[in-house]
Amino acid sequence: MNGAGRNAAGTLLLALSALIATCVASAAESVRVIESRVIDVTRPASDATHDLSLHAYVFRGTHWNADDLAQTLVASARLLVQCGISLASAQLHVVDAPRRFHYYETETSRQLMRALPTRRPALFFVEDTKNDPAFDAEAIGLSNSKSRLELANTIWVAHGARDLVHALAHELAHVLADSGAHSTETRNLMRAETAPGNDRLTRAQCDLIRSRGEANGLLARRQ
Repeated sequence: MNGAGRNAAGTLLLALSALIATCVASAAESVRVIESRVIDVTRPASDATHDLSLHAYVFRGTHWNADDLAQTLVASARLLVQCGISLASAQLHVVDAPRRFHYYETETSRQLMRALPTRRPALFFVEDTKNDPAFDAEAIGLSNSKSRLELANTIWVAHGARDLVHALAHELAHVLADSGAHSTETRNLMRAETAPGNDRLTRAQCDLIRSRGEANGLLARRQ
């Protein structure tokens, strides 16, 4: 083989090696839903004015229990009935993804969202958070997602979060109202520290949750 032939063969070999490496890397970074289940939400509240549909995601290989999560989602949504919001449907998806995606970290989670089409509001139950400061749960609405648009209208909950039912309802209210505001009122759901006894929402809070939730396409008004 002459020099030109050897160079051409070498170039082809390098190109094939690069292609194989890219394919291997892509396979290693594969993100896919491997199981979806419809959660029994029982009968929606008949006197509600708005319907809420939840889309939850949990990663295979983490400490979360899918059966427990299903019950938690329904119980959390019940705390919004006082605002005329009923859980109309809920789905729980199991995601197979590289381990780095099992942890909430802004840039990594943005990459996840680009690889995993989701409907909103989307709730992600992760192993832990790598953000600083580290929160048990974090909600990203439209108003605080300008520099991370992929995360708009999502909620991220770390395993071991305290008072999970109330914490999740608290974060849902943040996303639906598109507001990070907290309350100092006794027993209010939006107090900075969630607790089982903090479950009330004021009329003004409910009005904001309904109006912005509907305007942002997260709630459906009943006809």
